[in-house]
Amino acid sequence: MQTRSRHCLVTGASRGLGLEFTRQLLALGERVVAACRRPAGHPALTRLAAEYPGHLHVLPLELTEARSRAELLREVEALWGRLDLLLNNAGMLVSGERFGSLEADAFRQSFETNALAPLLLAEAALPLLERGTSPCVAWLSSQLGSIARTEAFYTPSYAVSKAALNMAAKLAAAPLAERGVRSVLLHPGWVRTDMGGPAAPLEAPEAVAGMLKVIDALPAGARAPFLDYRGEPLPW
Repeated sequence: MQTRSRHCLVTGASRGLGLEFTRQLLALGERVVAACRRPAGHPALTRLAAEYPGHLHVLPLELTEARSRAELLREVEALWGRLDLLLNNAGMLVSGERFGSLEADAFRQSFETNALAPLLLAEAALPLLERGTSPCVAWLSSQLGSIARTEAFYTPSYAVSKAALNMAAKLAAAPLAERGVRSVLLHPGWVRTDMGGPAAPLEAPEAVAGMLKVIDALPAGARAPFLDYRGEPLPW
């Protein structure tokens, strides 16, 4: 891993992969803004803030609200004036969907949370990223968003929104690269988290450690390749 201290913004940082990203980045000596909906209610983040004084700032974010995104980036500007790594990790999954009883609201909410809001956050963060060192936007996607791999009806609002995220990231990759910002779409694997469930075979520390290695190995000018946590390419 890199030895310099990066300035990192992690969304959805209160649990699961977001919390593990925050934990591992801090252990590497990085400075982290951990963004989540209700910062006061997460003792794990409170403990990390005490363990890494001055390196962790826990800030509120309602990802789908433009005012909240803007306020978060104003706080990052005031803290650091730059950003080296944006981890667009926050997302949602609606469980129990069945063909024949689909609800439009689930698709609208999933699209806004999983695809549109991360795109708008990356767009708004570009001035901070341009001032960063070897800056990068990492988008947490899923192999469930791969059209080529889809063979069954499963988590449709999540899968459709992750396919939309893949397109959003590929569209954004060109203007980001033109301004010196690398980007990557990451499939973390099936991970044992609240979202992944207890049957998942992969633990969060292994998945996150792998994804951080993938981010560090990205070449200059990387334009949102779709990779898993081991760095293996996935089909679109």
